[in-house]
Amino acid sequence: MSNRSLDVVVAGHVCLDIIPGFPSGRTYRIEDVFTPGKLVETAGLAISTGGPVSNTGIGLAKLGMKVAFMAKVGADQIGRMTLDLLKAWADTAGLFISNEESSSYTVALAPPGIDRIFFHSPGTNHTFGADNVNYDLVERARVFHLGYPPLMRRLFSDHGEELVEIFRRVKERGTTTSLDMALPDPSSEAGRADWLRIFERLLPYVDIFHPSAEEALFMARREKWQSLRERAGTGEVLDLLTGPDYTEMSDLLLGMGCAMVTLKSGHRGFYLRTGSADRIAAMGSAKPEDASAWAGREIWSPAYHVAQIASATGSGDSSLAGFTTAFLKGESPERCVAAGNALGYQNLHGLDAISGIRDWDYTLSVMADATLPRNPINTGEGWQMDPHGHVALGPRDRCL
Repeated sequence: MSNRSLDVVVAGHVCLDIIPGFPSGRTYRIEDVFTPGKLVETAGLAISTGGPVSNTGIGLAKLGMKVAFMAKVGADQIGRMTLDLLKAWADTAGLFISNEESSSYTVALAPPGIDRIFFHSPGTNHTFGADNVNYDLVERARVFHLGYPPLMRRLFSDHGEELVEIFRRVKERGTTTSLDMALPDPSSEAGRADWLRIFERLLPYVDIFHPSAEEALFMARREKWQSLRERAGTGEVLDLLTGPDYTEMSDLLLGMGCAMVTLKSGHRGFYLRTGSADRIAAMGSAKPEDASAWAGREIWSPAYHVAQIASATGSGDSSLAGFTTAFLKGESPERCVAAGNALGYQNLHGLDAISGIRDWDYTLSVMADATLPRNPINTGEGWQMDPHGHVALGPRDRCL
């Protein structure tokens, strides 16, 4: 891999997270929290930066990576708090400060027994664009990682023109590119965007594409997502997806031009699918030394079972810190997906997105502990478990 002074520039969505805690030992119903006039007792408060710039970026820094942040904040109190909190972890030279706009914040509620609820003000995230990227700083990095364009209006407007421009210019600098997504409200402007058209233009410039399984389905196969959403009722679409669904979705996304696809899957684990050796060899500054060893893989690693989850806020972002660190350290595909799950496991032990994350040595110890229980993944026919790597190999995997 190339020798650059930074490991990762982490760009995109950032906000200040305000996260009330809830008393342990009980579960909640929605009416226990949202009843007019009711006083709801909380237990402590966490204030931290949030969004992928913070969640993935600080996770990477905790694992020993050299990181620079790249985002947009306002010149207000929330912006100053955001900047000060980020400065404690990594280089903030890439943060753009606007004197005309308000910074972004989120109030995150995660009562046990209820799916997470977010009150979010997008602020400066909506106006982040290609002119807010410091391309000289990007050229110093092995990986450029951008997160949550569906929550950033300027990036998904005009069929993703600004987003495509960012990734095109980053690839011109020879930097390996990585992209994370977010699931928008279907009725919102982002939810109505033609994401399939955006992907067709964008993915040739994306080396590693990191949507969740549901995000990929929603954006690229909307009718199928809607059908599964209706079947799921009060449950999760994620629990209805099968191994063939993952293979079909990764076939589609790889066919649009990216080199690798991961499908983050929460309690169902972490999935990886890779393309051809030629495409992997063209990944730029962080390309694997042996492209053929990464080509043609389909791997699904089951998530660790956590009996008492403090919060799942930012768990997907954390998993990408684990995957990316392992990737930059030259680990195998099997070890990279295992590292993604190990960071997701750590994340679930903290109220915010970063307090549960420890260092790389601890992550290695989690990966080596065969006694930790795993959740079932129910891959379906055509998959085989690898007893040595604790992963399932899919029907497209060249090692079968």
